[in-house]
Amino acid sequence: MAYKVINPYSGNLVKEYKLMSTDDVAKRLDQAEKFYKAQKKVPVSERSKKLVKFTEILEKNQDKLAKEAAINMGKKVAEGKGEVLLCANLARYYADKGPSLLEPKPYEYSDGKKALLEYHSIGIVASIEPWNFPYSQVVRVLAPNYLLGNPVVLKHAGIVAGCAKLLEDLATEAGLGDGGFTNLFVSHDQIADIIADERVQGVALTGSEDAGRIIAGQAGKNLVKSTMELGGSDVFVILDDADLELAVNDAVGARLRNAGQVCTSAKRYIVEESVAERFISGIEKKFKNIKLGDPLDEDTELTPLSSKNAVEGLQKQVEEAVANGAEVLVAGGPVQGDGYFFKPVVLANIKHDNPAYYQEFFGPVAQVHVVPNDDAVVELANDSFFGLAGAVYSQNIERAHAIASAIETGQVFINRPSGAHPELPFGGIKHSGYGREMSDLGLYEFANEKIIVFN
Repeated sequence: MAYKVINPYSGNLVKEYKLMSTDDVAKRLDQAEKFYKAQKKVPVSERSKKLVKFTEILEKNQDKLAKEAAINMGKKVAEGKGEVLLCANLARYYADKGPSLLEPKPYEYSDGKKALLEYHSIGIVASIEPWNFPYSQVVRVLAPNYLLGNPVVLKHAGIVAGCAKLLEDLATEAGLGDGGFTNLFVSHDQIADIIADERVQGVALTGSEDAGRIIAGQAGKNLVKSTMELGGSDVFVILDDADLELAVNDAVGARLRNAGQVCTSAKRYIVEESVAERFISGIEKKFKNIKLGDPLDEDTELTPLSSKNAVEGLQKQVEEAVANGAEVLVAGGPVQGDGYFFKPVVLANIKHDNPAYYQEFFGPVAQVHVVPNDDAVVELANDSFFGLAGAVYSQNIERAHAIASAIETGQVFINRPSGAHPELPFGGIKHSGYGREMSDLGLYEFANEKIIVFN
């Protein structure tokens, strides 16, 4: 068995990467453990400097990283460059803000007696990441934990093995190597053994519900702290007083970004009926006229999906939805020929008994739900197994805020689509997982928050 990188645009094999032997994995875990112990005597300021260097190297290699992502999983080169800049901003955020966030925090007890909360590293963190954001998903875990002194070992998705290797090489160039950050080409059985290793004290997974159940179970069995960033079926709400031109443009972009392969894509449009006809007309035109093409071509608007299996699975979902009564507003689907292209689809009139109602569509397929009022917006939005992010469009900010507060999810953006910002915590509820990444909360997820109590 090996990791295979197949170019989604051509369908051709790019490269194979052999799995590591048990001995190789053991050596890398030993090295990570040495890093953990050694960093206990190293001030956080030194690791901050290394993150600054990592930031500079990421920016310098922006084009190279974006090209690798395009070849590995089909990401549009412009989006790949944007992802690299996000990685650089993440590393810079923790380099700049992290040291002060790790300063001891004073507490008081029993009528003025003093205590001090300190933040300490806990050990190796296993980072298990997906293919759709092959760099930023990794750096979201790496940057805060490296600063804290936790070594990170990465098990990446096989189809982006080239991205994983390149990122490790650049981290080594920045001085994060020698156990601070280690890429592992391992099988599912091997990752289970890694989680069971006593030196591994944290597991961060971004992936599917099914993967989350498995990895969370393995972590729980071994009493290892875990965070889970899983699937989503995010709502994109258009109230009757929304700026429709803005809402239409953002709705299409938010659904088709990364070829629709984003956990926080705008998967469910919920639009109030008085503006529904105009909103639907607007998105139909844009969905029908999207330009498919080579991820490396700057003019391409929609790239192929990541794999043949992704195309087949998405088409099966669409067919099942239609068979159960969904109305097709925009007909699309697999494109014959080389590459794993899928033309956008828009579905409407999806009832509760339709399997599609509760499913996540990981690709360029949108659902439209028309509702009469604000109460119906909230009811439909919360009738979901997921709760990752969302957006509300209204020219009345107080009204939009009220809707946003009532939606059961981890993030809601007002009059803008959801996005990643290092300063803001990210994570979900329900089947979308638990724990938070980025911001101060992401820094503390795998910290030993130790209280020192003075008499």
